[in-house]
Amino acid sequence: MRKWRSVDEVLDFAIGEEDAAAKFYTRLARKTKNAAMAEVLEGFAIEEKGHKDKLLTVKAGQHVRLGGKAVVDLRTADYVVAVKASPSMSYQDALIVAMKKEKAAFKLYTDLAASVESRKIKALFLALAQEEAKHKLRFEIEYDDFMEKAEQ
Repeated sequence: MRKWRSVDEVLDFAIGEEDAAAKFYTRLARKTKNAAMAEVLEGFAIEEKGHKDKLLTVKAGQHVRLGGKAVVDLRTADYVVAVKASPSMSYQDALIVAMKKEKAAFKLYTDLAASVESRKIKALFLALAQEEAKHKLRFEIEYDDFMEKAEQ
């Protein structure tokens, strides 16, 4: 992980990552012809925008409520083959892409937390890591449910 020159620099980086994730999900939602998948992808985009808003709030010097417990990791994302995101991908593939992206976001925030000295910013990044873990868990559960139904 790179060395940051300032708290604003690391916050700007994280804001950029959340913005890119939201745009990715929004673009994919607009390109898909499956209405249900578009709705799911738009939901992902909204969640990423919420993370960006928290980061912007902290950058502006305002308080953000942090909290949450450690999230169980089903590790499903560790055992599925990565797929390339495309407008024509299946719902199963969309869930895999989402799991992998949320896993990467969790790792990013964990690494960012380790790279800063500010306790306030470290706590923010660890809280965001837990939010990403929650998202990943939700997608893992949905994936498991989807696969179970597909096998019946």
